[in-house]
Amino acid sequence: MTTSTKKIVSISLKTAVLVMAGWYIYHQFYKKNNDLKQFQALTAQINSTHVFIVMGIVVLLMVVNWVLEAFKWQYLAQRLVNISIWESIEAVFCGLTWAISTPNRVGEYGGRVLFLPNRKRIHGVFAMAVGAFGQIIMTNLLGLIAIIWLFYKYIPVSAWLFVVIILISALTMTILLICFFHIKGIINLLNRIAFLRKYHRFFDIMGRYKTKELIRILGFSMARYFTFTIQYCIVFHLLIPQFAFFPMVMMLFVYFFVTSAVPSLDLLDVGVRSFTASHLFAYVTDQKIAIIAGVSSIWLINLIIPAILGSLFVFKLKFFDRTA
Repeated sequence: MTTSTKKIVSISLKTAVLVMAGWYIYHQFYKKNNDLKQFQALTAQINSTHVFIVMGIVVLLMVVNWVLEAFKWQYLAQRLVNISIWESIEAVFCGLTWAISTPNRVGEYGGRVLFLPNRKRIHGVFAMAVGAFGQIIMTNLLGLIAIIWLFYKYIPVSAWLFVVIILISALTMTILLICFFHIKGIINLLNRIAFLRKYHRFFDIMGRYKTKELIRILGFSMARYFTFTIQYCIVFHLLIPQFAFFPMVMMLFVYFFVTSAVPSLDLLDVGVRSFTASHLFAYVTDQKIAIIAGVSSIWLINLIIPAILGSLFVFKLKFFDRTA
């Protein structure tokens, strides 16, 4: 492929990403207009200064959330190449722009690793998977604990079934932790499979992280988890001041667990999230409209705003000419 052809293909791909992202953002603003109007109606009766301060904190926490992810990505990528924190921030936000129009946000992988040198990009996908695994660990550990609480408090089941739920949850948590801290052992098992052995040089990166490094990755994941939990808490407290704190937090843990387990396209994701939240939170509050409005507003801040910011970095990508 000639240099001029590469340049044309590169510009075309970047333009296509921006067009798809722009269409998606416009579609979601149009589609979720009613939810945003409901949010405005609910906050109209609240002191405007209070609303401004709360939503300002939510936006600030959004930045904290994604900067924490950028630090985690920089830490993961150091096994491949040294990148600055600013380069990591660019990669994370650009990945979000790619993510919003792909199933289960798989485009985030492509958008992020394209900031790496050519020969490190496939390795980068597997390094990124370690970080994603750490986030899954946090979501599942706290989510399963909250599900046990949900059954104990609100869903009557027989004693033996409740014990089974506890045992399954404990077993799942144990398996997840064992797998996370013994990734190298899993890779050794994969190497025994003939057709996977030839890809060893790519997924071998996952086994290079030592226990101390994996604990630090979990630390980043935990910090992110509690950051967006605080976002939801302060928005729900703004809209539903009488909402008790403990049931709110526990139901949020269940909500995060359920939504993380549901395959989705971000094009439909906010609808899935609103539907899931309205049904789950019905156990602890009857303020269905406030829950849907709160979830929609946080989704808008946490995904759409970063995707818009990420579009600023799309044209910095180099599809063909990053070497090493």
